[in-house]
Order: sequence, then structure tokens, then C-alpha cells
Amino acid sequence: MACYISSGKNRHYAAVESIFGQAAAVTAAERFTSLGLRVEVKQEKPRRRDKTGTRTYQGISGELRKRIEFELGTYLYQREEGSPAARYGALVEAAMGSAPAASGGGLTVSSANGTQVGFSGAHGLVAGQALAAGGEVRFVESVTSPTSVVVSAPFEELAAGMATGAAVTYPLAHDLKSVTLYDYWSPETAVQRILAGGAVDEMAIEVNGDFHEIRFRGEASELIDNRTFQAQQAGLAAFPAEPALAGYVETPVPGHLGQAWLGTGPDRIHTVKSARITIKNNIDFRRRDFGSAKAQCLVPGEREVSVELELYSQDKTVFNELYEAAQWRNGLPLMIQMGAAAGQMCGVWVPNFVPEVPEFVDDEPRLRWRVASSQAQGTAEDEVHVAFA
Repeated sequence: MACYISSGKNRHYAAVESIFGQAAAVTAAERFTSLGLRVEVKQEKPRRRDKTGTRTYQGISGELRKRIEFELGTYLYQREEGSPAARYGALVEAAMGSAPAASGGGLTVSSANGTQVGFSGAHGLVAGQALAAGGEVRFVESVTSPTSVVVSAPFEELAAGMATGAAVTYPLAHDLKSVTLYDYWSPETAVQRILAGGAVDEMAIEVNGDFHEIRFRGEASELIDNRTFQAQQAGLAAFPAEPALAGYVETPVPGHLGQAWLGTGPDRIHTVKSARITIKNNIDFRRRDFGSAKAQCLVPGEREVSVELELYSQDKTVFNELYEAAQWRNGLPLMIQMGAAAGQMCGVWVPNFVPEVPEFVDDEPRLRWRVASSQAQGTAEDEVHVAFA
């Protein structure tokens, strides 16, 4: 007897496409836990202006163009031992543009003095790459020599003799990649869906909620399903069966775990009530080709990276620096680490954002500063850096 389909029995997979709109194959390793996938299909319906002798709508023949928008969210999870990359890494890569740069760690630290870190041998690191050690992750601000670097914030626990850990960094790129999203349900006879030619227009990283969250919004070229599938949709000969399910448990990282560093010092701030870093790609699709009802490629626009902060104010130098920078329209760096142990960390570094003048919120016993959406700036594909460690 048929009953309701449980919304908890929903499984998602994501993979980067090698050709736009051609569905990328997935394995059990690409399955990730989400907070739900919302897909909205908007058909472009032209208005008939011919005189039919009646007021009755008599329809339109042929396939109409569609806009297929999607949104999903996920948590920052504790990951498998030795696997710093997140399972939803394909979506992060689609939002940032470049393939991830993996570092296996294993570098031996010879010295650590503030933001200066030295190694016993050649490090092979480049500016913007993540550096993890113990329960901390930082970014390389500059390479001063083959054996030393300057990092985005001081390590609090780093000491000579310690070894660095594994990390995966997602750099920005001028061009973006498309992604395939698979939406499988139980039972197998239910409607199963695939979003092909997916473009991540917006990625938002939200800090200090119940759990750290990452949200993705975008648009896809095509939505196909197992009930109406036709051969060669998204380059597929047949609708793909779900990969064999492999048991795994993902434990979300509590939102209060992590560190935040602000200012030219930089100084660590402990009073972050909430923070959001948003990357918006302003993507457009080539969707008006004559003879085609679906988008043929994606076109990224000017990137917008914004920072929103809400802080409990303190009588500290870094707060004065934030306020003065807002008044004088000067840039400040911000580095946020989510998680506090290897295998559960995500780092975000914004080297230069211009804060809006803080709003003073006094509806609690403690004064809060609310810094509205403030845009980051840079030189070329360097406004923000994201890494997992």
C-alpha cells in the first residue's frame, strides 16, 4: 500500500562537469548530507495576441524555455580521518572556480613568531594557500623565502618541531565550472531527479549559529527525472541508478567552535555573535540561442564578496580600528576559522574588505555592533580564500 514519501530518505550527490550540461558521473564518495534541496522551475510563457473568436485560452504547442533555480544548505561536518576535503567540495569548486589545491602536510616547523613561520626545509607553499597545524588553520599571506612564510593570523599553539596537517584550498578563478546535482529518494520507484549544467551563483558561509552552515544558490540548464527521461538528455543514454549506498555518519560541528581574527594586527575577537561571508558570481546563461530551449553555457559577471558581522562591542584597539576604517573607507583583513580540530575545520580569509559604519544595537545589556554587508576588494581573483583542514 502506498504511503507518504519520507523527506528524511533523501540523498544528494554532486560532481563537477567536464562539459557544460553533460551530466558528470558520481560514486558513493560524492554523496553529502544536506538541509534539503529546493528546485523551482519557471517557464517563460509567451502571450498569444491572435484573435481566436473566443475568450478561452487555447494553449501553445512546443517546448518552452525554462529557468531552473535551486538552493540547498549543508553543515560543516567532522570529516573522515585523513580526508580534509568536504563531500560537497564540487559545489565549493563551482562557486570559487579553480580546482582545489591539496596539501598533504608533513612540513616540520622550525620557528613560529607571530605571523612569521619558518620550516626546516622547502615548504612549496604559495600565497593564498591554507596551512594547518594542530587544531588551527591559517592562510599564507606572503612567501618570504623557500623556507618561511607570513600567515594571515598568528598560530596560538604552533611551536618548533610540530608538523603541519593536511589541507585543501579552493582558489578563485576568472571562469567558473558547472556541476551536476543528483536528487535521489526512497523508494526507487519514486521520482528521482538530476540537475545538469548547474551554476553556483551564490555561496554563503554562516558562522556561530547552532552549527556552522554553508548555503548554495544557483541555476541549472536542465532538470531531468526518471519518469519523463528521454535518451541523450544531459548526454545520458539511460537514467543512472543511484550508486550502492555505503554507510557513513556525518557529525556537524557546533557553531561556537572556532576563531576570528580582525584588523591589521591582526587581533583575535571572541565576541562574534554572527558572521556571514557571501560570494556572489552574478552569473548569466547563454539561453536565447535560436533553435534551443535550454541554456548552452554560463557567463560569470563581476564577482561580489561581502562580509556581514555582528559583534558585542569591547573597549579594545581592534574595535576602534574597525570603526575608524568604516568612517574613513579603509580596508581591513578578516580571517575566520570554523571548527577547532583537524578534520573539522573550514577557514575563510578576506584580505581586504571595507566595513560599513557599525550600527549600535542597545536592546540587550551589552552593546552590539552590527556591520551591514561590506564589500571586499582585491587585485585579481584574490578577494577571498576558502579551505578545509
